[in-house]
Amino acid sequence: MTRGISDPHAFIRAETRPLPVPMVPEITLHLAIESVPIWLRTEEELGELGLPPPFWAFAWAGGQALSRHILDNPEIVAGKTVLDFASGSGLVAIAAIKAGAVSVEAAEIDPFAQAAITLNAELNSAANISIALGDIIGQDHGWDVVLAGDIAYERDLAARVFDWLIALSVRGAEVWIGDPGRSYLPRDRLEMIAEYGVPVSRELEDTEIKRTSVWRPRRNA
Repeated sequence: MTRGISDPHAFIRAETRPLPVPMVPEITLHLAIESVPIWLRTEEELGELGLPPPFWAFAWAGGQALSRHILDNPEIVAGKTVLDFASGSGLVAIAAIKAGAVSVEAAEIDPFAQAAITLNAELNSAANISIALGDIIGQDHGWDVVLAGDIAYERDLAARVFDWLIALSVRGAEVWIGDPGRSYLPRDRLEMIAEYGVPVSRELEDTEIKRTSVWRPRRNA
């Protein structure tokens, strides 16, 4: 087993470096310098533990655009309770705290992402972020705002997630989604609010600038 793999916090510190997020330089995250090495180095070991690849080591375009939008429009979250679904690195959760959210629940199924969220919250002095580890889809903790970045990359999961997000919207939660043109975004159920050109790595995406949009559910979705 790779040295440090049994200690997520130590592993993340060893395999990443604190770097500002390109679209959101106000926030610094523990990020992989190169995409391929950390992916190859962790794929076998994490797979043996039944864990996803190291999505937490990157600032994905959907999360960057959504974070930028929140910081530029703090009234979206200011004074409110927030869920950051599929939080990954914790980028969007940290942006929400910086924009004045009362509290943020960061939901993740990956314990390594949980460790990354904790480390990144500390790095940005972002208090009031709690972590929900496990499958939270279908639950409702009464959040005022629900945020989700880059979640439409797998068909069956996207269908399940968007049914839930739209149900939360119908009951009164404000739902905001960041998406860089993934295949399974249900555009017919959403309305685009803003669009950004997000700097990304060609190792992760098909371009160096990814057109990424922020969406909300349509009222009749």
